[in-house]
Amino acid sequence: MASKEELLQELSDAIVSCKKDNVIAAVEKAKGEIDPAEIIEKGLAAGMNEVGALFERGKLFLPHVMMAADAMTSGVKLLEADMPAGEEKKKLGVIVNGTVEGDVHDIGKSIVSTMLQSAGFEVYDIGRDVPIRNFIDKAKEVNADMIGVSALMTTTLPGQRDVIELLKEEGMRDKVKVMIGGAPATQAWADKIGADCYAENASEAVQKAKELLLGK
Repeated sequence: MASKEELLQELSDAIVSCKKDNVIAAVEKAKGEIDPAEIIEKGLAAGMNEVGALFERGKLFLPHVMMAADAMTSGVKLLEADMPAGEEKKKLGVIVNGTVEGDVHDIGKSIVSTMLQSAGFEVYDIGRDVPIRNFIDKAKEVNADMIGVSALMTTTLPGQRDVIELLKEEGMRDKVKVMIGGAPATQAWADKIGADCYAENASEAVQKAKELLLGK
């Protein structure tokens, strides 16, 4: 009989394999032995963090990340029936994420959305080349706790500042945190424009989001 640590490791490894069948088998094996919330947090999400780290080191690629995220979703669905009423709906926070207008880069932002979702955030990915106003309108619509603004070119970087300025104009700045990212973005730029945080990669984005929204 496998120990709890071994079962959690199997769950994590199944996610890293990016194979849905492996994940479902590992979840079925762990059900009844481990609390559903723990299976998700210490097994599946831990594996997803590892996938993010491997992606950043060039060991895995975008299709792998998407497959792993899809496999995780299937694993979580298997557990929903076993969770106490309402618990499966409990999200860590609501995040709107997109790439600013004039910038058609999508991959990094999509990875961040996937990782945040896998970590338990409710994520609305509004795509690339997004007008500044759309970030604000979507945040209002879904009552967002945070907006993630990606810019991958020096010329589109000011769009991140414009989102913050428009939030101020709309009287929403106190209620909505802003995370920025993208190749030309830096911590110094985040400080200059008044963003709440800068994340260099997807794993860091998850960590910063947790720190800002949950105090973890």
